[in-house]
Amino acid sequence: MAASLLHCARRASVSKIRYVFRVCFFSSDTHPIPEPKIAAKHPFKVDLEAGKRYSWCACGHSMKQPFCDGTHKKQAPGLSPVRFTLDEAKTVWLCGCKRTQNAPYCDGTHKSDLVQSNESGLP
Repeated sequence: MAASLLHCARRASVSKIRYVFRVCFFSSDTHPIPEPKIAAKHPFKVDLEAGKRYSWCACGHSMKQPFCDGTHKKQAPGLSPVRFTLDEAKTVWLCGCKRTQNAPYCDGTHKSDLVQSNESGLP
């Protein structure tokens, strides 16, 4: 387990260590991670402030998308938000489908057939 965690951590940037730890630690038969809900089939364009701590919803259940409202504690135990802070104010695109490989930022995964064909009650 420790070797697997170390391998995952070496592949991640410092800002993603917490996310990688969560994925590596809970990705086992005894602690399976719930599949994130596709909250939106598009990214969210948001204006963020410098120095403010943000919590991006990683489970897809938050009613305050793309940000966390704590719903993961009951709806998706094992998933937790990705917390981040920017050095400068800027407009960014945050992932809405929860399938990005660059959390919390959109990487275009929402354009895939897997996401676009999903009918999980989205508008």
